[in-house]
Amino acid sequence: MVLSPVPAPGHPAEQPTRQPLGPGGATTDPGTRPRELPPVHDALLCVALPAFALSPRHGQLTGHGPEGVYASGRRLLSRSVLRVAGREPVPLQGRLAAADRAVFVGAVRAPGDTGPDPGVTVERSRGADGTERITLRSAAPRPVRLLVELVLGTDLAELGAIASGRARPDLRASVHGTGLRWTAPDGRSVAVTADPAPMDALAAAGVLRWEADLAPAAALTLHLRVHAGRAPGATPPGGTGRPGGHLLPDAQAEGDDPRPGALLRASVEDLRALLQRDPAHPTDIHLAAGVPWRCGPVTAEALWAARMALPLGTRLAVTTLRALGRTQLTTGAEAGRLPGPLRDAGPHLPPRCTGVEATLAYPAVLAEARRWGLPPADLDELLPVAERCLGWLRRALDQDGLLPDPAPGGPWRAETQAHAHRAALLGADLLDSCGRPGGADLRAAARTLRERFRGTFWLDDLSGGRPAARAPGGRSWSQLGGWAAHLLDTGLLDGGGHAPGLLDRAETEQVARLLGTPALDSGWGLRGLGTKEPGHNPFGHRAGAVRVHETAVAVAGLATAGYEKEAAALLRGLLDAAEHFDHRLPEMYAGEQRTAGARPVPHPAACRPAAVAAAGAIHALAALAGIRPDAPGRSVAVHPMPSAPLGAIRFSGLVVAGEPFAVRVSRLGLGMVEEAAEGLQLGV
Repeated sequence: MVLSPVPAPGHPAEQPTRQPLGPGGATTDPGTRPRELPPVHDALLCVALPAFALSPRHGQLTGHGPEGVYASGRRLLSRSVLRVAGREPVPLQGRLAAADRAVFVGAVRAPGDTGPDPGVTVERSRGADGTERITLRSAAPRPVRLLVELVLGTDLAELGAIASGRARPDLRASVHGTGLRWTAPDGRSVAVTADPAPMDALAAAGVLRWEADLAPAAALTLHLRVHAGRAPGATPPGGTGRPGGHLLPDAQAEGDDPRPGALLRASVEDLRALLQRDPAHPTDIHLAAGVPWRCGPVTAEALWAARMALPLGTRLAVTTLRALGRTQLTTGAEAGRLPGPLRDAGPHLPPRCTGVEATLAYPAVLAEARRWGLPPADLDELLPVAERCLGWLRRALDQDGLLPDPAPGGPWRAETQAHAHRAALLGADLLDSCGRPGGADLRAAARTLRERFRGTFWLDDLSGGRPAARAPGGRSWSQLGGWAAHLLDTGLLDGGGHAPGLLDRAETEQVARLLGTPALDSGWGLRGLGTKEPGHNPFGHRAGAVRVHETAVAVAGLATAGYEKEAAALLRGLLDAAEHFDHRLPEMYAGEQRTAGARPVPHPAACRPAAVAAAGAIHALAALAGIRPDAPGRSVAVHPMPSAPLGAIRFSGLVVAGEPFAVRVSRLGLGMVEEAAEGLQLGV
C-alpha cells in the first residue's frame, strides 16, 4: 500500500501521511472520508494497457462498483446489460480466453420451449478495449423471433474517483450513427457503435434494439466497438498506443507436471498485457505494477519484475531502467537517488522508501542484465545512472557502514542491508568490467556490511537465532516474515556465479529452516509475517498475506543455497495456488493455513494481474533449471535442483546472449542445454 509521494529522505514531504492514494498516485479528496478499495477478487480482468475491462463473471456490466471498460485511467463504459426476449440470459460460464479477452456463456429459453432444455445460447466475447462480439445460437426445432436489447451507460469517471467512492451519475446519451454517444461536462465523449445497426436506438433509456429471426441451428452475431473522444482543445496523449509484443518471447515449459507450462504461458501473457508506454517518451516501455489500481508511472515493482523476467531477454530491463533513470535526482545531498513513495511495512515498522529500494536495485539489475546479454550500446547509455546510484549508496551509509531506510535517523532493516550489499558487490563487478573506478570502495563497503551484520541484525536464541531490524536507540524488532528471503538473494557475478551474501553458513541454514516452518510457509506460499508474531493478519499486505514476489525470491534463494526441500515445498504451494487462480496469480492472497480440500483465499483488493506476481512465477520456475549466464564471458551454466521435484521439465523460448535458449532437466536432476547462441560455452 503506497502512503505518500516522497522527493527525498528526510524531507518533510517524505513523512508518511494517512491520506490514501488513488491509482497512479492521485490523492483522494481530503474532505471525504477515506474508503477501502472496492473488491475486485472475483472479477474477470481483460488487460491490454492502456485499456482494460473489469467484468463480473456473469458478463453483465451493471454499473456497480468498479465494473466497466477503461482507457488511460477513465471509465468509458459502466453499463452493458443484455436482454433477450425480455430476460437476462442465465449465466453459465465466465472465463478468460486470453489476457486481453473474456468469454461469457449464457442460456435463454426461447418462446415455445416446453422442457428444461434452453433453446438459445448466448456467447459474449469482450476485449480489453470494450470491443465485444455477441453471438446468439438457436438449437430450437422451429424458427424463433427474439427481441434483443442492450442497455448501455457511462459516467466517464476517473478511476481514482471510482476507487475512492466518488463516481458520478450516468451521463445522458444521444443517438450517434449506429449506436449511442455520451458527452461529459468537460467535453470528453465516448460512443458505442453496433454492426449490424440496431432497428431502434432509445437515447433516453440508453437502449439499442434488434429483432433476431433465427432458423434452427442458425446464429446471429452483433459487433460492438467503443470509441473514446478527447475534450475540446486537448492534445492527443503521447505514447498511449499498445506496445508491441516483441519485448517478450513465447517461452514454454513442458514436462511430467503440466502446471509449470500453464503458469509460464499465463505469466508471459500477463506481462505483455501490463506493458505500457512512458507518455513523455513513447519509445520507452515498462510494466504497470498491477491492474486495476496501479497503472501509474514506472515503479520499483516494475524494476523488480524486469529483473525476474531476465530469462525472457534484456529488452524489458533496458526500457525500464531507462524510464527510471530519467527520474533520478541530480542535485543536492540526495543526488543519485531515485525518487519513490513511502510504502507500508507492516504493523511493527514505519514505512519504507521505495526510492531507496529502486536505487539499490538499479545497478544490480543492470549488472545482471549484462550477464544475460545486454547489448554494449545499452550498457553505455545506462551505466552513468548506475554509477550515480552507487555514489549515493556510498554517501548514504552511516558512520557504522549501515544503510538507514527511509531517513538518516533509521530504522535499519536487515533486508535493506542485503539490497545494499548486493548493489555494492554487483556494482563493483560492473564498474570493474567497464573499466570504471570505484569498485574497491564498494567492496570495502560490502565487507563492512558483512562484518557488522551479525552484531546488529542477528538475534541469538535457543532455536538458532533469527534476523531482525534495528530501531533508533538500539532496540530490535524481531518479528519474522517473508522479508527474510531477501537475505538469500545475492545476485550474479562474473562467470555466472552467485555473489556472497551477508549470512554465514550457519545463519543461512537457520534462515532456510525458518522459511520452511509452518509459521511462514502457509502451504500456498510464503507469509509476509509469521503466524506466531504479534499483529499477524492473514490478509495484511505486509502482516501475513502471501506475496508471490517474496515467495519467488525465497524459492530461488533457497535453491541456490542448496536447501532444495524448502524451495520445492514453496514452489509446489505456489503452483497449487496458481491452479485455483486459473494460473493468473494475484500480487497477494490470504496467508490462511492450507488444509485438505481447501482453496487459497483471495485478497479483495489485490491487483490481478500484477507485474511482480507474473514475473515472480517466471523467476520461481527458472529456479528448477538454475540458469547462470555469463554472456560477456561467452558461457552459460545450469545448476538444476538435484531431486527434480517436478520430474522432467524442458524450458524453451528463453533468451541468453540475445539468442533463443532451451534447457532440459531430467528426472535425475541432470541439466542439458539443447539450444543456445553460437559460440556460447557450457560453464561449470
